[in-house]
Amino acid sequence: MNVLRLFRRACDRFMGGRGEFSITVPVMDGPLKPNDRLERARSVAVLPAVDNATVVGGRLLVTAGDAVLSLEAPGTLQPHSRHQAPISCLAASEAGALAVGLDGTGVRILGGRHDGLLLDRLGSVVLRCPTAALFLGEDTLIVSNGSAPFTAAQWSHDLLHHGRSGTVLRIDLGSKKATVLAAGLAFPSGLCLAGDGIGGLLVSEAWRHRVIALDKERQAPPREILAGLPSYPGRICRAGAGGYWLALFATRSQLQEFVLREDRFRRQMIAEIDPEFWIAPSLSSGHSFKEPLQAGGVIRLGVHKPWAPTRSYGLVARLDEDFQPVWSAHSRADGTRHGITSVAERRGALFATSKGKGEIVAIDDVSLDEPEDFAAAPGHAA
Repeated sequence: MNVLRLFRRACDRFMGGRGEFSITVPVMDGPLKPNDRLERARSVAVLPAVDNATVVGGRLLVTAGDAVLSLEAPGTLQPHSRHQAPISCLAASEAGALAVGLDGTGVRILGGRHDGLLLDRLGSVVLRCPTAALFLGEDTLIVSNGSAPFTAAQWSHDLLHHGRSGTVLRIDLGSKKATVLAAGLAFPSGLCLAGDGIGGLLVSEAWRHRVIALDKERQAPPREILAGLPSYPGRICRAGAGGYWLALFATRSQLQEFVLREDRFRRQMIAEIDPEFWIAPSLSSGHSFKEPLQAGGVIRLGVHKPWAPTRSYGLVARLDEDFQPVWSAHSRADGTRHGITSVAERRGALFATSKGKGEIVAIDDVSLDEPEDFAAAPGHAA
């Protein structure tokens, strides 16, 4: 860090909290303007702890705990396979092989030429926290390892410890040799191949509230594609009508940003308070009176305001080919379909998994243009 940067950091810190010391959160406006579209989306199935979703041969596969299930028809889920650890990511190759991320254990390959292969340590990287995977053919797999010390289930621990230990690996499945495409990332949590306009590999970097592009062949400086998001970005997938879908699994708040910058308070909270009640984002909320509240989030006269500060939120963003938001679907503070951890498009509908509620929902309009009923929806205003 050069002298000029140190001087700038010192000024930012003591001049009222500027730059990285600011506790402001970007306003949800324009294409990210709040609405209740996720609350009004079609319910497909109720499945506690539902997390990942991917399409294989026209079938939608989802995960819940240590199980992979196949959605045969709305409301009908058939068992596919069970594993020895909770599943933290899922990816499919064109030929139908699966990469199953096992939280705290590694990544197992099911089917294809490398059936049964377990990837748990690659050089100096231990795959303790596989958060996303992507096949680049039948013999090459890209994996993001969100954190070195924590598992995927302990994502809020990594956030409150200022985690910067994530890596993205390119793995040759035949030789089990890996190339580190990026290191020192702040919880990489989603992977997707970019279109021709951007090129390379798209990676969600949750704790830096941005999406970056990496070279998919070798290590190179990341390019920032989308930054300053008001929520923590997670999994990404291509959209059939062009562009992308981005799931944002948890929301930011001023209270949260303040705690992340108050090191003495943060360390004491980690040492003395049950993690369930930390001032940290969550996939769902409202289950206990012990949960932290931010002023404005208190329910008055039995009414929970949709614009109130909240620990959990549901958000899916529709993005164009340049990775710019064009419209979005929300479940606000007074909703329940929070913690959207995965999205997958099949047969002209987008399927989103709400891990916070334990439900799979479908959005039937997947075009780049904002749905016509969107602007007229009740409660559309922020």
